[in-house]
Amino acid sequence: MYIDKYEKRSDRVRYLSGLSEEQKYDALNEMIRASRHIVFFGGAGVSTESGIPDFRSKDGLYNQHDVKFDSYTPEYLLSCDCLYQHPEVFYEFYRQKMNVEGIEPNAAHRKLAEMEREGKLDCVITQNIDGLHQKAGSKKVYEIHGSTLRNYCDRCHKRYPSDYIFRSKEPVPRCTEPGCTGIVRPDVTLYGEMLPEDAWRNAERACREADMMIVGGTSLSVYPAASLLDYFSGRYLVLINRDRTVRDGDADLVFHDSIGKVLSYCGN
Repeated sequence: MYIDKYEKRSDRVRYLSGLSEEQKYDALNEMIRASRHIVFFGGAGVSTESGIPDFRSKDGLYNQHDVKFDSYTPEYLLSCDCLYQHPEVFYEFYRQKMNVEGIEPNAAHRKLAEMEREGKLDCVITQNIDGLHQKAGSKKVYEIHGSTLRNYCDRCHKRYPSDYIFRSKEPVPRCTEPGCTGIVRPDVTLYGEMLPEDAWRNAERACREADMMIVGGTSLSVYPAASLLDYFSGRYLVLINRDRTVRDGDADLVFHDSIGKVLSYCGN
């Protein structure tokens, strides 16, 4: 196919936009073979095929209705304000909606782990908090929104097991250290909180150094996470999402399809 014969990006994009679906997969593989530093940036859509609802689709978490929570906005229920102003509400919502026990990685998670093992993928940058990339075998994962699998006391910072909040019988789980009155909270970036500095710095650096970036399962509507695309100046940008995104026009290749299906063609 010889994509690289198009030195000007505008010419390359024009050529790629005219390809058939089968030819687009060939082009994707050609890009992967030609690249030395590939980064994957993913969102909630990566985990929907494991049965975890995303946030903003018509069937997503933000569109599910529960009589106990109808008086609050979804953003508030997952905010630091809710955690400290209405902790009983926060933990009830968190326990009902965020427990990933028994959820297994899907084809997309497994393919990304395989690409890392083969030396084709530098890292995964994820907005997800479910730990499924690591469960699938990925080693270098930058969790820019934290993880439900880590918990800590908000005062003494004692660490607690991944299932501590879900198994606790207390409406608001408390620290067990003598003399500590802190609450045990998830190591998740809530609305109103800063992103974890180390994860963000590593993600930003990976995007700057990448010559290919694959973005999947994200609407690219959540900031600052979506701004990671602005740090990428490499050769190939590929977007995979069931729905259109505001950055489709910036990509070399766009697939509006299942991310597991698209990634399954990688390396074929």
